[in-house]
Amino acid sequence: MSTHDFIAIGLGPHNLGLACLTEPIGELDGLFLERRPGFDWHPGMLLESATLQTPFIADLVTLADPTSPYSFLNYLKESGRLYPFYIRETFYQLRTEYNAYCRWAAARLRGVRFGQEVTSVTYDERDGLYTVHVTDTSAGGTAEHRARHLVLGTGTPPYLPEPCRELGGDLVHAAGYLDARAALRGKESITVVGSGQSAAEIYHDLLSGIDTHGYRLTWVTRSPRFFPLEYTKLTLEMTSPDYVDYFHALPEDTRYRLESEQKGLYKGIDSELINGIFDLLYAKTVRGPIPTRLLTNTELRTASYDGGEYVLGLRNVEQGRDFSLVTQGLVLATGYRYEVPAFLEPVRDRIRRDGRGRLRVARNYSVDVTGRGIFLQNGATHAHSVTSPDLGMGPYRNSCVIRELLGREYYPIEKTIAFQEFGAPEDVIR
Repeated sequence: MSTHDFIAIGLGPHNLGLACLTEPIGELDGLFLERRPGFDWHPGMLLESATLQTPFIADLVTLADPTSPYSFLNYLKESGRLYPFYIRETFYQLRTEYNAYCRWAAARLRGVRFGQEVTSVTYDERDGLYTVHVTDTSAGGTAEHRARHLVLGTGTPPYLPEPCRELGGDLVHAAGYLDARAALRGKESITVVGSGQSAAEIYHDLLSGIDTHGYRLTWVTRSPRFFPLEYTKLTLEMTSPDYVDYFHALPEDTRYRLESEQKGLYKGIDSELINGIFDLLYAKTVRGPIPTRLLTNTELRTASYDGGEYVLGLRNVEQGRDFSLVTQGLVLATGYRYEVPAFLEPVRDRIRRDGRGRLRVARNYSVDVTGRGIFLQNGATHAHSVTSPDLGMGPYRNSCVIRELLGREYYPIEKTIAFQEFGAPEDVIR
């Protein structure tokens, strides 16, 4: 059995970026394992006109290595789409286009293995190696791979609110929306629950077809209003190495408070989409009222299902008033939450936890007791702030991980880029 320098488990954009950046480094032997049969990034939300909320330069590699052959611009050139993209004059690529770009990159990488489900990870104290136990989901059979380091990129699974977890019926999380759309359109009523970009995209998509299909459509959000994603330039400096340094050094309780307060910085709605929803509502109401409602300040408290309809127990949190909503279709655009993979259970004593039981993620993105054995992609807003899920910070994090794997800096790592100072000065300002 061969020994790899590292094994990366899960192949979302962050680990895919790591694969692209380590491909030309002859000193590093990495293996990338993904349980799915191929790359597919949020396939249930690949609506035709939906765009990313980060500019195209925040691709898999460019912010670490602008010369990489795995850049989005090189993908456009090789696919004959560079000039159309240039003429389109927008920084934001279509989500379907980003997915196609990632699939293009994955197909060119030697170390990527699809259809490989990791069942457990063990550790041998004698040789200091991790053994990754794998089941081949396509051909059958099992295998074992050894490595000195692990990089966890299993992503954040869909989150269901407590009242809906054992509800039954054909409710759907936003992650599976496209597969369920045809069935939803055949119902008399549909309710979308959620506050962020996915909820807005789904509501806009269903609103577009409300005249054709004739359903009643409701959007329920706990937020007091439909918050736009804050995208001003000084706010964007919070997705920087400077802010990671500041945030990570804060006391744990402060970081958790900020994690909750800062959700609007990466879970808000694109302002153009908010305006597009209003304009669509305006256009459709020229002929008269349409059967749709937008309910803000509304929290989901209870839910039941009788075999044909859902009854949602709701509360207006500002008024303190309870009411019910009956709906045939239910879409939960309630986000994603990180869960520590079950396959790590055999090495749980090597994983560090913080005071609230979540992974203690070091500044160098490690989560193990040695501080350089297991690294985490995403899943660390409590330790690394809004930078954790940000696509643009992926190349930076991967550059840091590569530095730990090699013991030296391979890609130049920016350290101070922000104009503003996030912490208090150490001395008197004169």
